[in-house]
Amino acid sequence: MAALGLAIIPAPATATPSYCGLVWGSLDKANSNPSTAPLTDVRSGRNRCFDRLVLDFAGAVTGYHVGYVDSVSMDGSGAAVPLRGGAYLSVVALAPAYDDAGSGTYRPADRRELVDVTGYGTFRQVAWAGSFEGRTTVGLGVRARLPFRVFGLEGPGSGSRIVLDVAHYW
Repeated sequence: MAALGLAIIPAPATATPSYCGLVWGSLDKANSNPSTAPLTDVRSGRNRCFDRLVLDFAGAVTGYHVGYVDSVSMDGSGAAVPLRGGAYLSVVALAPAYDDAGSGTYRPADRRELVDVTGYGTFRQVAWAGSFEGRTTVGLGVRARLPFRVFGLEGPGSGSRIVLDVAHYW
């Protein structure tokens, strides 16, 4: 073909490469299995490609609903939870933050700053939104509406974790 004066144009790529090989999306993610195992801790971590939020439970927990919202609402009252960031994730565990006697099993020192996310690539703020009628909500302020994934893990011991990873970029 080049002899006829036609340029050879390579075919377009069939897929755009993803950031760090991540193929997550930004739509809501859910697992509808409720539990009575209470929340015991909220913690976070950083990775080269994403920031991670972990909810720890004193038993098996797999139920959650995580999605982008215009405003995270306080459990029970519905009041808006102030968050820093360009986008907000409502992180709902289908499990309480109190025991069978109604005593709190997770008592944050500062409801506005559950964990220190200073210097994180994506996270801007993690705030308490409450626990009511077997559901516990955490508000997560992030830099922008970015891809995320959610999954459950067993352990340590008889406990479990709900893990939320939010990518640094698309």
